[in-house]
Amino acid sequence: MHRLLVSAAHKSSGKTTLSIGLAAALRARGLAVQPFKKGPDYIDPLWLTAAAGRACRNLDPYLSSPESICGTFDSACAGADVALVEGNKGLYDGLALDGSNSNAALAALVRLPVVLVLDARGMTRGVAPLILGYQAFDRSIRIAGVILNRLGGARHEGKLRAVIEHYTDVPVLGAVHESEALAITERHLGLMPATEAEQAQATIDRLARAVSADVDLDWLLAVSGTPGAAPAAPAATRPAADLRIGIARDRAFGFYYPEDLESFERAGAELVFFDALADAHLPPVDALFIGGGFPEVLAAELSANQSLRAEIRAAVEGGLPTYAECGGLMYLARSIRWRNVTYPMVGALPADVEMQARPVGRGYVHLAPTAAHPWPGEAPPLLRAHEFHYSRLVNAAPSLRYAYRVERGHGVDGECDGIVFASALVSYAHLRSSAGHDWPARFAAFARERRAATAGRAARAA
Repeated sequence: MHRLLVSAAHKSSGKTTLSIGLAAALRARGLAVQPFKKGPDYIDPLWLTAAAGRACRNLDPYLSSPESICGTFDSACAGADVALVEGNKGLYDGLALDGSNSNAALAALVRLPVVLVLDARGMTRGVAPLILGYQAFDRSIRIAGVILNRLGGARHEGKLRAVIEHYTDVPVLGAVHESEALAITERHLGLMPATEAEQAQATIDRLARAVSADVDLDWLLAVSGTPGAAPAAPAATRPAADLRIGIARDRAFGFYYPEDLESFERAGAELVFFDALADAHLPPVDALFIGGGFPEVLAAELSANQSLRAEIRAAVEGGLPTYAECGGLMYLARSIRWRNVTYPMVGALPADVEMQARPVGRGYVHLAPTAAHPWPGEAPPLLRAHEFHYSRLVNAAPSLRYAYRVERGHGVDGECDGIVFASALVSYAHLRSSAGHDWPARFAAFARERRAATAGRAARAA
C-alpha cells in the first residue's frame, strides 16, 4: 500500500490544490485513493472527496486520541491502494510547544512519508538550507520528496533542481509553474466548497491534468510505498434503524463529518437527507440535524423557500428534537443580514444574525456543559470542539438558556454557547464524535425520549 502526507513549510503553499490534483490523477490511473485531512476543516475534505471518489476523513490530534486516529485511518483505508493525507499549515506547526499535535507528529503516528510542497516564488539557493533544516529538525520524519510549486519559468526550475540535487539527497518529485488555471476561488473559510463551486468537476479535472504533467507519479508511488496491504474492511455492526433523523445536505449546508453520520447509524438512526433550497416540504422525521455551511451566500434562495421554512419553524416550536451547528444556527434564526440586505430565515430561534467583516470565533473551543443541556447520558466535564464563524447574534431574547459555558473560544457571546429552546440545541461549536464524546448517540437517545413522551401524551389524551 502507498501512503503519504502532503505538507509544506508554511500555509498557503499550494498543498491543497496539489493534493486535490494528486488524488484525482491517481484515481484516473485506476487506483483507489483514500483521502484524509489533518485538522477540523470541512471545506478541503469536500474537494478531496470529490477528487478521490471516497469520503475524506479528518485526522485531528487536538480533538482525537492517538488510538482514535489510528482506528479511523486503518478502517478508512480498507480496500484502498493509496492513503493521501493533506496536512494543515506547515509540517512542524501546531498548538503545542512540543509539537504533539503537529503534522509531523501525525506523520510519525500513522507512519507516513512526507512529500513537502515548497512555494518557490523568489527562492533559489536558499531552498537547500530549508530542506536540510526540515530534515535535521526531526530525524524520525522521512521527507520522501519535494514538489516545487509556483515556479517562475523553466530557468527558475532548472536552478532549483540543480541546487537541491547538489546539496541534498531529497528527490524533486514535481515542478509546477505559476498558473491562474490552478487557482480555486477562496473565501473567508478557505477554499470554496466543492458542493457550491460551479464547474467543480471541471476544476478537479484541470488540477489532475496539471499534476499528471508536472509531477512524476511513478516516482511518487515508489517513495510512498510501505510494507503490507491495506487493512481488511471492518465488519458492519449496525442495528436496525428505529429512528429517522432529517439532515439538511445541499449547497448551503454541507459540513458533516462521516464519522458522526456513521455514529448516528450505529445508534439506530436512519439518515433522511433533504435540500433546504429545493425541497418544499420537510420529510417525516423524528429529529432534525442542520450542520454548518454558508447560508449567508445562499440566503436569498433559502429565504425564498417559504413553505419549508414554515414547516421547520412549526416542527421546532412543536417540540421536534433539533440540533444545529453554526450555519444551521443561522438558518433557524429570524433573519440573516449580509451585505446590507436582510433575509428572513426560519424564525424558530428568537435572535437575528449579522455577518461581520472579520472572524468572530475562530479555532478550537473548550466547553463546560451546564445543567441546561437537554441530552441524556454522560458527557466529559470539558468538551473539545472547534468554531469558525463570521456572524454574531443580535436582538436575542434575554430569556435564552445555554448548554455550555465557554472556557476557551467565543461561542455566542464570549461566555456561553449552545442555546436551548423548545427541544432544540443550537451552537456555534462543531462537535466531533471522535473527541471522546459520542454526541450522536446522546442526541438519538434524546430524540427517542421526546418521541416516547409525545406518544404518551397522545395516549393519555385519547
